[in-house]
Amino acid sequence: MATHRKPKQNPLAGSTARTAATLALAGAATATALEGTGHATPAITADQAKTQVAGYYRQAEVATEKYNGAKERTDRARSALDRLQDEAARRTERLNAARNALGSFATAQYREGGMPAGVRLLLSSSPDRYLESAALADRAGTRQAVAVARVRHELRDVQQVRTTAGARLSELRREEAALAAHKRTIEARLAQAKEVLNALPAAGRTAVEAADGAVETTGTAGKAAAHAALAATGAVPAAPAPAASGRAARAVAFAYSAIGKPYVWGATGPSGFDCSGLTQAAWQAAGVSLPRTTYTQINAGRRVARNQLAPGDLVFFYSGISHVGLYIGGGRMIHAPHPGAPVRIAPIDEMPFAGASRPA
Repeated sequence: MATHRKPKQNPLAGSTARTAATLALAGAATATALEGTGHATPAITADQAKTQVAGYYRQAEVATEKYNGAKERTDRARSALDRLQDEAARRTERLNAARNALGSFATAQYREGGMPAGVRLLLSSSPDRYLESAALADRAGTRQAVAVARVRHELRDVQQVRTTAGARLSELRREEAALAAHKRTIEARLAQAKEVLNALPAAGRTAVEAADGAVETTGTAGKAAAHAALAATGAVPAAPAPAASGRAARAVAFAYSAIGKPYVWGATGPSGFDCSGLTQAAWQAAGVSLPRTTYTQINAGRRVARNQLAPGDLVFFYSGISHVGLYIGGGRMIHAPHPGAPVRIAPIDEMPFAGASRPA
């Protein structure tokens, strides 16, 4: 009968199992909670967002100036390649003409060849006429030699032009690749800035944009609004300060007329500008041609010290010379800040000053 009795159970076994299961579940929940905490993106303040967005815009502007330089080189390489291709076509035509002339000589030689000159003299009914013809043939041989030399010369020229064109084509492809890389960088940084702004609550985003003055303003109404907003802060002088020259005054006048137009990277107007595009367009309106990028514009004209600035001078910022504005006097400039912020007046103290130049 003892063999049919149920085995005696340990009263602690069920409790222990239940406790272990409970602890396991609690541990899993804790791990999940900690894991979620470790991967969650902490909320950032408006000030932190403003710093991050400014950093992305700064990187985008550096890439924009590199893009502008690559585009300028790309345009030059493409123009040079077009000229070389036209020249190669003209030289090929001359080469074909020289080959045709040489072919005519070869055909004539074939028709008259194969008979020794002495035999032709014996068979000739008029030796005097034959001798005259022989002299002409000798001169023809000289012309043939000249034709051969011409073919060789034209062939060398065609090959040289084609070699140069090939080098220009390789250069063009390199610059186009650099152009595409800079464009991707610009778009990525702007997308990152937008992502940071979009992650903020509406009030926080408004605060960041308001602090930066990033208000889209276009057209006459937008320009008037920009002037009114700037005037309210005392940023717009009643009238421009005297410029260093008549041309400088015209450049300043152009910059004033551009206030309120949007920042567009890679643009030189008339509806939008990037920073170096604005200064280039302003001085172009004054009859002075400036290079396209900030790091080449700083070498245009003569350098001026900060305490000698006059309206119309170009003022540059950051160690990499990646931003430029047009000085208007009173410690202020007109510049195109970055995407989302229209052309406006700002103090030159708001960025690290790197130098200045006076185009004319």
